[in-house]
Amino acid sequence: MRMILAFLCGATPSQAWEFTPGFPCRLTHAEASVEVVLTFDPTRPLYSITLTLPTRWPEADVFGLRFTGPAGRTLSTDRHRLSDDDRAVTVTDTGFGNVLDGLQFNGTATALLGDRAVSVSLKGAAEPVAAFRRCALPAGV
Repeated sequence: MRMILAFLCGATPSQAWEFTPGFPCRLTHAEASVEVVLTFDPTRPLYSITLTLPTRWPEADVFGLRFTGPAGRTLSTDRHRLSDDDRAVTVTDTGFGNVLDGLQFNGTATALLGDRAVSVSLKGAAEPVAAFRRCALPAGV
């Protein structure tokens, strides 16, 4: 019985936001319905956010992120791209201040593409986002 419980607990995706330093720095989060990966490469500098689903994202001209909470706002762009299998949508840019503010200071983020809306809990995101913001090149590089 303990083995079954251990397996079931291990099969559930982690809901913690996690920061991993490096080149690029990574901020990750997974829920049953979506996996979120942010990267920052300070050598370029370039940020990215990728949201991956178990099913397909629809084709659409505009991608949005709606943040719900004390610093709520909605961001949108037409500079997104879908993966070859349409399960992942990615946005890249040289500045991500509004995205990071949304992740750090709100309770929920909702990705919007076409008729699809996928919400992500931001519980526990504040400290990992703060660490992600500090990602920089080591001295002498």
